[in-house]
Amino acid sequence: MDFLITVLLLLVCLLISNIISHYIPILPTALTQIAFGIIIALIFKNISVEIETEWFLLLFVAPLLYNDGRHFPREELWKQRASIFGNAIILVLITTIGGGYFIHWMIPAMPLAAAFALAAILSPTDPVAVNGIAKRIHIPEKILNLVRGESLINDASGLVAFNYAVAAVVTGYFSLREALVNFTYMFLAGAILGVILGLLVTWIRFILRKQGINDVTFHSLLQIMTPFIIFMITEELLHASGVIAVVVAGIVHSLVKERTETMLAEEQVLTENIWSIVLFILNGVVFLLLGLNIPSSMIESVANPAYGNWLIIGYVLAIGIIILGIRFVWSYIFSYYEYRSGKTKDVAKPNLKTSLLTSLTGVRGAVTMAGVLSIPFIVTGGKAFPERSLILFIAAGVILFTLIVATVFLPMLVKGEPAEGETGDHLDLKEAKRRILLAAIKKIRLEMNEENEAIAYELIDEYKIMFQQIQPEQNSLEQGTVVYQQKLREIRLLSLKVERKYIHNVMEKNGMDEAIFEIFEKSLDLREEALSNNGRSSAMYLIGKVIREWRRIRSHFRKKDKETRLAKLKLGRVIQLKSFQTALENLEGMAKEYERPDIVYAVISDYKVMISRLKRPTARYNEKNDEQKEELRLKVMEIERSEIHKMYEAGDIDREQARELRRFVNYIETVTLHEHVE
Repeated sequence: MDFLITVLLLLVCLLISNIISHYIPILPTALTQIAFGIIIALIFKNISVEIETEWFLLLFVAPLLYNDGRHFPREELWKQRASIFGNAIILVLITTIGGGYFIHWMIPAMPLAAAFALAAILSPTDPVAVNGIAKRIHIPEKILNLVRGESLINDASGLVAFNYAVAAVVTGYFSLREALVNFTYMFLAGAILGVILGLLVTWIRFILRKQGINDVTFHSLLQIMTPFIIFMITEELLHASGVIAVVVAGIVHSLVKERTETMLAEEQVLTENIWSIVLFILNGVVFLLLGLNIPSSMIESVANPAYGNWLIIGYVLAIGIIILGIRFVWSYIFSYYEYRSGKTKDVAKPNLKTSLLTSLTGVRGAVTMAGVLSIPFIVTGGKAFPERSLILFIAAGVILFTLIVATVFLPMLVKGEPAEGETGDHLDLKEAKRRILLAAIKKIRLEMNEENEAIAYELIDEYKIMFQQIQPEQNSLEQGTVVYQQKLREIRLLSLKVERKYIHNVMEKNGMDEAIFEIFEKSLDLREEALSNNGRSSAMYLIGKVIREWRRIRSHFRKKDKETRLAKLKLGRVIQLKSFQTALENLEGMAKEYERPDIVYAVISDYKVMISRLKRPTARYNEKNDEQKEELRLKVMEIERSEIHKMYEAGDIDREQARELRRFVNYIETVTLHEHVE
C-alpha cells in the first residue's frame, strides 16, 4: 500500500510540475520535477524508492531507448554521420577515460573503476531536457539534430561501458583484454539479437493477423511490451547487451512501420498515443526519483568526515565543468577536422560560439539518472559499494549543473536569433490556426438554415472556444485577452438590463403571476453574479446551476398539478423568448455604433443560440441532431483542409507547418468519427 501511495504521489507531482512549467516557461520541466522530488523527500521522511539494477534498467532504460530507436533520425544521421558517431562513440570513450582519471585524481578514495563508472554514466546526453529548453528559444536545427542523433547511440555505448565498470567494482577483477572481448561480444551480440528479435516480433504479429487476430488494442499492447521482452531475453538468457538490443529492435520496427503504417493506421495512432503517455511518465518519474534521492545521498555524503559540504559541491562543479569542457574541445577539434578535410559538404568554418552551443546542449538527464540509481549497494564479499552515495550525489549534481547552465547561457548565446515557430516570411503557427478556425466559422454560417440553426450555433461556440484558447503572444496579452473580456462582460451586463426591463414591463401589465416573476428575477440575478469578475461568485453560480437542474429533473416526475405546471412553463418560455429577442434587437443596433463590433457580434451569437434552443425545447438531444452536427463538422473540415492548402501554395506556411495544421484537423476528425466499441 505504501508503494502504491508513493507511485500515486509521484504521478500527481508529475502533473503539477508540468502545470508550473506552463506558467513559468523559463524553468525547464526537468528542474521542476527534481525540485518536487527533493520536497517529497524532505516532507515524507519514510518515502524511499529502491529498485534493483536489473529492474531499473528494464523499467526505465529499455522503453526509453527502444522509443529512441523507433524514431531513428536516418536522414539527419546520414548527413551528420561523422559528427554523430564521433560524439556517440569516440567522445563517450574520451569522456569515460579522461573523466574517470580526473575523478580518481580529484577523489583518491574513489576506486578507478568506480570513477570510470561515474564518468561513463555522465557521458550520454538527454535530448528530452534540451527539447524543453528549445521550446522557448531558437537552437540551430543542425545542433538539435546532432544531440538527438548522438543520444540514440551514446545512451547505449555509455550504459555498456558503465555496466562493465560497475561489474569490475563489484567483482574486484579487471582485465583490459577480457574487457575489450566482452564489450565487443555484448555490443555485437546485442545488435544481432535486436535484429532477430525485432523481426521475430514483427513475424508473430503478421501470423496473428493472418489467423484473424486483428484487435488493435491487442497489437498495440504487444508493441508496448516488445522492449521489455527483448531486454529480458537478451540480458538473462544470452548475457548480451539488452540496451543495444532494444535500440536496434526499435530501428527495425521503424523500418517495418514505413511499409505498413498506412495499412495499420488505427493501430499506429493508438500505439503512438500509448507511447506518448508511457514516455511522459517514465521521463518525469526519473527526474522525480533523482530529486527524491538527493537528500539521502547528500546526508550520507555530508555525514562522511572525509568530505565537507563545500568540498562535495566543489566536486560537482569541477566534474561538470570537465565533462562539458571535454565536449567543447572535442566539438571544436572535430569541426575543424571536418572543415579542413572537406569530406562533408556545406561545413561552416569552426567557431567558438558553435562549439560552445554544442557543448551546452549536452545536458545530462534521464538515462544518466536511470543508470546511476541502478548501482548495487554491495559488492562481492558483502562490502558496501565504494562511495555509492557520493557517486549518486555527484551524478545528480552534474545533471542539475548542466540543466542550469544550459537554461541560463543558451538564451544568451542565441539572443537575436528568430524564436521557434518563426520561419522567415511564413506565418506563425498560432496565426495559421486562427485563420483556419475563422474559415471554419464562416463556412458554418454559410451552411446554416432553419433546420440546423441550433446545431450550427453550438458548433460555432466550439470553434470560438478553440479560437480563444490559441492565445496571442505575451506582449499583446492585455490587449487581446483582458480588455476583450472586460468589454464582453460590459455588453452582456447591458443586455441583461434590457432583459430585466422587459420582464418588469410585462409584470407591471399583469402579464405573469408573482411566482414566475420571482423565478425570472432570481435567474437574472444569478446570471449577473456569474458575470462579475469574482471567482467565488462564479463557483456559487455553478453550484446553484447543478441544484436547479436537479430540482427540475425531480419536479419532472411529479404528477401533482402537472397541467398547471406545464401551462406556467409554456408562458414563462414565451416571455423569456421575447426578452431574448428584445435584447438581441438592442445588440444589433449597438453593433452599428460600437467601437468593437466584433465583441457585440460575439454576444449576438450567444443570444441567437439561446433563442434557437427555446424555439425547439423538445430537441435537447436526439440522434438526428447528432447526425446533423457530424455532417456539418465534416463539411467544415474540408474547408479547413482547403485553407491549409491555400496558405501552403501561397507560401504563407512551410511544409512542416502544413503537416502540423493537418494533424490539428485530423485530431478533431478522429474524435468526430470515433465510436466506442465494447
